[in-house]
Amino acid sequence: MAYSVSTALAIYFVLWWVVLFVTLPFGVRSQHEDGEGAGQVTPGTDPGAPVMARMGYKLLWTTLISGVVFGIGMWAYHQGYLNIERLSKLMGLPF
Repeated sequence: MAYSVSTALAIYFVLWWVVLFVTLPFGVRSQHEDGEGAGQVTPGTDPGAPVMARMGYKLLWTTLISGVVFGIGMWAYHQGYLNIERLSKLMGLPF
């Protein structure tokens, strides 16, 4: 059974969001970490707020990483490494 386009897009969509949440904390410095104590915190903001989130950079990396992982998964599926019989045996479930 082959993936339909809508199934492949749904899998990529879920994978993209998982990878986004993995990449969000990388390279983030809070106002407290960046400044010299509480004097450098912008008034009215939390000291843990990021100085510069660089979301465009993170969205680009998320898309690239998701594409690679999705491609590897599709390759493994088409080679027969990811099929229901093999996965159920791996998890110890009867098929």
